Amino acid sequence: MTREMGSCFHGNDKDALFPLTNTYESATKSTPIPIICGPTASGKTALAVELAGRYPIEIVSADSRQIIKRLDIGTSKPSPEERERVRFHLIDLIESGERYTAFRFIEDAGKAIEGILQRGHIPVVVGGTGLYLRALTEGVVEIEQDDLGIRHRLEEEMEQLGPEQMYERLSKIDPLEAARLHPNNKVRVIRALEIFYLTGKPKSELAATGAYRKSEYSYRYYFLLPERQALYHTIDARVEQMMEHGLLDEIRRLIDDGLQEQIRKANVIGYTELLDHLDGKATLSEAISLIKQNTRRYAKRQITWFRRQTGSDFFQDAASLAESLKPRLQDWGKRSEKT
Repeated sequence: MTREMGSCFHGNDKDALFPLTNTYESATKSTPIPIICGPTASGKTALAVELAGRYPIEIVSADSRQIIKRLDIGTSKPSPEERERVRFHLIDLIESGERYTAFRFIEDAGKAIEGILQRGHIPVVVGGTGLYLRALTEGVVEIEQDDLGIRHRLEEEMEQLGPEQMYERLSKIDPLEAARLHPNNKVRVIRALEIFYLTGKPKSELAATGAYRKSEYSYRYYFLLPERQALYHTIDARVEQMMEHGLLDEIRRLIDDGLQEQIRKANVIGYTELLDHLDGKATLSEAISLIKQNTRRYAKRQITWFRRQTGSDFFQDAASLAESLKPRLQDWGKRSEKT
């Protein structure tokens, strides 16, 4: 499915900012890698592809749905035309139903970023899967799964008790990690406490044993957040477009190939509802309405998650985000020239 948007640029910005003799292999790991994030259907990929028309960018996807092979239409994977314009990474990695962890994502993303830098290009992370992005920016412990109940309780306690008391608790549990954090960094304090309650071990100890993995690069969030009603309208239109482009036929082909149970296990919005329709549990109209509703709810959860992240810049439209990113992209070139 192609995405259309007006150009965010004027003039020959790419040649002016990045002479052809410039390389990025020597860009320091302290240079923040941009993360273009936001809710589903907010225009993240369209913006990144547009940026790639002006800058030597390669995109590292952070989308838990697009890593699944053969689930194409319902996950809004980049179109063939978009893949011709810019190189994408971390798409079509696993089979339906196969487990993929945030721990593995950090490794895969790190390898992709290293390769991008070696080719003299700029890595830009694009996606809306909060678990992957949190792992990338904050690190993650290799555990079977997160316990959302623990995190929600800690967030509530942070609101009730305040950052000073929560930081004091962390100082008693993990003084080494606490010494690395500012007491007012609520997100990282909560994450360090969460790791302890999930594993029974301090984060600093896990880091020393190798069970804790963190990216060696630094990152900066750029959050694309359209007006709520406009976003919901785009979501509904996208679902209709997916149906027009053959989502139901795609699912039928997957069923014919014996993948029905694997698709259910993947639990991807759009596929689950239409499987129920094909099983006679809902009419097609009911299934489509439910896809729209579930997608809107998913977008709302994404918005809530990103609003809680520290250091995020919020932009209502792609043009203003692109303008804000411009000096950051210039900085990559300047740092490369100095090294």
